[in-house]
Amino acid sequence: MITSKETVLCKKLQVSFNDVLLLKKALTHRSAASKNNERLEYLGDAILSFVIAEALFKRFTEAKEGKLSRIRASLVKGVTLAEIGRELNLSNVVILGPGELKSGGYRRESILADTVEAIFGAVYLDGGMDEVQSLILRLYDERLASIDVNETVKDPKTQLQELLQSRKHPLPLYSVKEIKTESKQPRFEASCQVALLKKVIVAQGDSHRKAEQKSAERVLTLLEGKL
Repeated sequence: MITSKETVLCKKLQVSFNDVLLLKKALTHRSAASKNNERLEYLGDAILSFVIAEALFKRFTEAKEGKLSRIRASLVKGVTLAEIGRELNLSNVVILGPGELKSGGYRRESILADTVEAIFGAVYLDGGMDEVQSLILRLYDERLASIDVNETVKDPKTQLQELLQSRKHPLPLYSVKEIKTESKQPRFEASCQVALLKKVIVAQGDSHRKAEQKSAERVLTLLEGKL
């Protein structure tokens, strides 16, 4: 039996599962049951890498192998997958054991990233390659469209993370929520919190990703001169 939260997730994914048990397994962390999402994660990781590699190959016909590999790595890394997990509100549906629940595992980037990959594996087994490829390209549409193959400047979130890591400071904490507006277009508000600043920095954007990037950019500006 599919739950209401799982139904909401399927609507976000634009996917209808023939075998609901595959979805439930994809959402089940190893801390919760012996039948968990680790094998699906393994499968989804390989599928994601192939789909993104093919998309980049077709999109950037003149780019060399090294450039394509670096772009692919940035798109399939855990941080990016965790962003997608937050956009899908996976923290609301991931199934964790008592220990992980108590420690806030539903917010942990590695758990969100692994769950996204497991979902890809489940969609492949349930609906085939065309289905999972369509899903991945939908979820990555904005990220693929924003790539400038000649651009070497890193995005604000990456800059902020690397800056804090280089100075051995804790990584930033992000949270995103959708806000209601009179417009039909979605609007999101992201908060970014770093130990070096006493206040939480907030920014808005028309997607999870853009809101987080703007909040990170504001934090970078405020940190100028402090590091």
